[in-house]
Amino acid sequence: MKLYLLSLGAGLLVGIIYNLLQVRSPAPPLVALVGLLGILVGEQVIPVGKQVLAGTAFAAACEKTQAIAHVFGQLPGRHAAAQTKHVEEKQS
Repeated sequence: MKLYLLSLGAGLLVGIIYNLLQVRSPAPPLVALVGLLGILVGEQVIPVGKQVLAGTAFAAACEKTQAIAHVFGQLPGRHAAAQTKHVEEKQS
């Protein structure tokens, strides 16, 4: 139940921000996509920030928390490279 209330609260906050920016809801497609990108990046700020504050380099923190993979998903070409590496390891 707590998760639903937090989600409602976040939605209300976004609605207030949309009103202040004079964006109608549902937002135009480009505005909505930029907002979704902001959500994805925002989810990674705290985990990456904790790693950076602990002394880890930013690039290493992104890799350790898998922030890039979370935001961009499986990038083209990575899947094929991972399969090739897996096959090579099996053959060894």
